[in-house]
Amino acid sequence: MRSTRTVAGIAVLALALSACGGAGESDTSGTQAADSAVGVTKDSVVIGTHQPLTGPAAPGYSKISVGARAVYQAINDGGGINGRKIDYKVEDDGYNPTKTVEVVKKLVLQDKVFAIVGGLGTPTHSKVVDYLNTEGVPDLLVSSGALAWDNPQKSPMTFGYQLDYAREGKIQGKYIKDTFAGKKVGYFTQNDDVGRDTQSGLDQFVKDQTVAKQGYDSANTDVTPQLSALKAAGAEIVVCECIPAFTALSILAAAKIGYKPQFVVSSIGADPATLSGLLQDFAKRGGASVSSAQLLNGLIGTGYLPDVAQTSDPWVAYFKGIHDKYIPKEPLTNTLFYGMVQAYTFGEALKAAGPDPTRKKIVDAMSSGALKGPGLTPFGFSKDSHSGYTGAYVFKINPDTSTTVIQPPAVTDRGTGAITPYSGERATPDQVNLLGK
Repeated sequence: MRSTRTVAGIAVLALALSACGGAGESDTSGTQAADSAVGVTKDSVVIGTHQPLTGPAAPGYSKISVGARAVYQAINDGGGINGRKIDYKVEDDGYNPTKTVEVVKKLVLQDKVFAIVGGLGTPTHSKVVDYLNTEGVPDLLVSSGALAWDNPQKSPMTFGYQLDYAREGKIQGKYIKDTFAGKKVGYFTQNDDVGRDTQSGLDQFVKDQTVAKQGYDSANTDVTPQLSALKAAGAEIVVCECIPAFTALSILAAAKIGYKPQFVVSSIGADPATLSGLLQDFAKRGGASVSSAQLLNGLIGTGYLPDVAQTSDPWVAYFKGIHDKYIPKEPLTNTLFYGMVQAYTFGEALKAAGPDPTRKKIVDAMSSGALKGPGLTPFGFSKDSHSGYTGAYVFKINPDTSTTVIQPPAVTDRGTGAITPYSGERATPDQVNLLGK
């Protein structure tokens, strides 16, 4: 995903999740003898998600479910999937793991959802993944790049969506090594699997160039000490693996102390439109005025979905049509687009599950390797891999905040395998042919 308001403290705790006798499949979760169609009626399929509509990740990310809902509305207006309309339930967890547990249990036990789709956040979703798998609830297209979602043996119901952080770190690291050989590199990452997984990829290429590593907790918006430490270490390149709010806070903190590194930002926090708004908002709250375009000029990012500014792209045009019909007042950002693509991908999987969908059938559809869609790199879905997108391109933000691709899409694995250019053909909207079918 490219791809805050005042931050409330986030309680981080380890919570034991016990099985509550939910509906699963004997050959996936082992908790039930029969295949389950919980959440499915003759005319509807109920799904749910946990999203940060408030809290530190809300800026930008709160619009993901807005984009998703627009696509579900379009699907429903076209007759649904195999005659069933999608009932999309969104719960706000505030990017707070404790709240995530609460709302996900509500969705499973009270709302009796067929699946959780696009649950957002590494620190949040990690607290419910075991519960969902124990209960046999499909846990699809997780909105996080943590490697934990790609573990078919331990978590057979869970599937990633976005490019995982290790692959992304490898692609960023190789680009930095090739383009900025000998330059001093600093890491600024979120203090969880976002940072750990990313560093495992980066270190394969720029470990010898790295002079400092700094982390942040989303409960603390003052990142000046970390940026000051990176400056003191002489880091000329700063790799920021940050949610949008902390990308913006990092840029502002650097400007405040007169620090001008080359920022290299991951897909989770590099959407120019989202960053432009956050920079203006945060500066205003601090009594200052800034030029977002000037601060973002030259920033390097990675992505795996087409930029919404590329209106000649058939998928961008397709989703823009849905946007203009259902949510025309919402800015069409890459973050909104992320949610639209995610919803469409679930619709594609539901269609592949057949006219009588069950939880087992949707997992089989996800594992089939047949899912296509808008990405510029392919999904890794198979029986042996539950990884989402498998590669990325590299882009630079221009003086007018548009973007230019500076390295074409490449794919890699989550380990030490090679990074190779990807030139496979993408499916078109007509080929996938989801709406109205």
